[in-house]
Amino acid sequence: MTGRDLGYLRRCVELASEALCHGDEPFGSLLVDADGAVRFEDHNHVRGGDATRHPELAIARWAVEHLDAGQRAASTVYTSGEHCPMCAAAHAWVGLGRVVYAASSAQLTQWLHEWGAPPPPVAALPITAVAPGVRVDGPVPELTEQMRALYEKAFRP
Repeated sequence: MTGRDLGYLRRCVELASEALCHGDEPFGSLLVDADGAVRFEDHNHVRGGDATRHPELAIARWAVEHLDAGQRAASTVYTSGEHCPMCAAAHAWVGLGRVVYAASSAQLTQWLHEWGAPPPPVAALPITAVAPGVRVDGPVPELTEQMRALYEKAFRP
């Protein structure tokens, strides 16, 4: 984990906060190329009822349309929360590179349990359980409290 990585993750947390301000779930993500340029950024858009509108899935779709296989493999996806199984599979299928996340699925699952919130409808698996060949870094302790606070606003009953 580098200072540069932390900077990108801080932007993901900002995107997650923006999503929450728009009435959506607090998740935000970036696609960064091998030269360090942010090529795509997005946040969750599930409030309208389409639970598949995750930013990580949007990144995978965008990458296939705009980058060749080598560029995708050399890229890094930064995200506020660890990919769900759907997004982890999409990441692997399109051949994206490294994933760096601020908060893990295990952390979110633990917090939901503590708050008495219902669990998500899909199992909270680590990215590597779905996509074993993907290099993954996270969670990042420096961002734990910020992510916990965003999740609490969104999910605590």
